[in-house]
Amino acid sequence: MRDLDLTSLRLFVAVCHHRNIARAAAEAHMVGSAVSKRLAQLEEQLGTPLLVRKRHGVEPTSAGDSLLEQARELLLGARRIEQDMAAFAKGVRGHVRVLATASVMAEHLVEDVATFLHDPAHEGIRVELEVRNGPQVVQGIRDGVASLGICWHSPHGADLQGLDLRPYRDDRLGLVVPADHPLAGRPQLPFDQALDWDYVGLPVNSAVQALMVRASVELNRPLRYRVIVSDFEAVLRVVRARLAIGVVPLEVAEPRSAEFGLRAIPLSDAWAQRGFALCVRDAAALTPAARLLLEHLGNYHLKSHR
Repeated sequence: MRDLDLTSLRLFVAVCHHRNIARAAAEAHMVGSAVSKRLAQLEEQLGTPLLVRKRHGVEPTSAGDSLLEQARELLLGARRIEQDMAAFAKGVRGHVRVLATASVMAEHLVEDVATFLHDPAHEGIRVELEVRNGPQVVQGIRDGVASLGICWHSPHGADLQGLDLRPYRDDRLGLVVPADHPLAGRPQLPFDQALDWDYVGLPVNSAVQALMVRASVELNRPLRYRVIVSDFEAVLRVVRARLAIGVVPLEVAEPRSAEFGLRAIPLSDAWAQRGFALCVRDAAALTPAARLLLEHLGNYHLKSHR
């Protein structure tokens, strides 16, 4: 069978929409006989009647209804290709809004986005980053508030069902203590061996805080809080002030440990190893700019697992 002709499919969709060949022909700036000829050729090519001629117009057959649905999808895909290629030809422009959790924002995201924006091919793209907790990230993507979300991917995390997911980066949580603390010499340790000290806590909607609380409940050991703060930077400052010890991602703690006189000790518990996911409603429906950013960020997972 010869390849389907997009013009004939476009005319077929127009005829089904108007239920009239003459009106579809006028819309396409063609004569009715030319449209009828193309439709007859399409029926011959597919080997089945697509339209039933009525006294005052036409109606699709069962085969025509099936073709109509698929033709619309095919033409939409062709339109996206045209738009994407036109965007590349002119230099991609656009605004991409990204929602991300505090851990993602505090670790690599800003640098990863900066690498993307420093590419001359992305000169016309503007990226907006906003911190939200995991459930808010997911709800924002579902509601169309942002193009791209990044959050913790776990059965204990936000409900990502129905979203288009791509892996992003991993991290590991660690215990942060003063450099002369009794635990400071440990290469790693399980969380249950660090529950005899006072802790600096994070907000209740923090994923790290939720993991700590869940682990303490499972161990039937209480968490003693001396101070509650709003972010990881504040956790490090509280530990430096020798008020308490804390749990933060190693990727956040290690670059500041020497400056703050701290020691970051990896937690050996399985829950301390975390993976983050890029989430969108439909990758195929993203703007060219958002799709480029999604692909760029997804490459960091591939690089880290080679």
